[in-house]
Amino acid sequence: MNELIIKAENITKSYNTVTKNNLTVLKNISITVPRNKITVIFGASGAGKSTLLHILSGLDKPDEGTVLIDETNLLKLSDEKLARFRNENIGFVFQFHHLLPEFSALENVIIPQIVFKNNFKKAKENSIRLLKEMGLEERIDHKPAELSGGEQQRIALARALANDPEIIFADEPTGNLDTNNSNLIHSIFLRLRDDYKKTLVIVTHNQELMKLADYLVEMKDGYIISDNYPAEIN
Repeated sequence: MNELIIKAENITKSYNTVTKNNLTVLKNISITVPRNKITVIFGASGAGKSTLLHILSGLDKPDEGTVLIDETNLLKLSDEKLARFRNENIGFVFQFHHLLPEFSALENVIIPQIVFKNNFKKAKENSIRLLKEMGLEERIDHKPAELSGGEQQRIALARALANDPEIIFADEPTGNLDTNNSNLIHSIFLRLRDDYKKTLVIVTHNQELMKLADYLVEMKDGYIISDNYPAEIN
């Protein structure tokens, strides 16, 4: 099996803004992501971290370049095929949980499983299992507004795992959490890597989360300025 799960080459991305007609956010970036490892992307605000994450995960498309996940070229997929690919192979966790407020914790985890499938019974059983693994067995019938920030984020993580994806992308996943809840999320990330052999790609400013990385990527002004395995970092 290939040790690299993602390979992106010569990625460029620009946006039109109110103050500037053509703001280049990513400047000819190339990056590879190792399989079954935690990759952390860090850097100052505005460095292009989230834009890169969105392109690597297929949420956005670059102006130029290629993105391969295993042998699948994301940029050659139709919108429908890309949506199916993401649903089946990729999980997302964001700084703001984006849970559906009118649905319970259990329902929020069930929904992504029945988008392309119709086995509700199996989806429910899987969702209950995931929520129990997150320590939320007593909260499955609660709606997001009835839960703490840490609980909401753990539900979002359970939802990201619902279809057993190979890759979890996370954008500032502990940005709104206190230290205790952040540490709990960190421990779950380690378990996902070590016990479930997941690949995690995480954007963060959190120094403690950066310490978990197998592979660190630093960005500045739209460029990757360093990429190292921690053993190589002084």
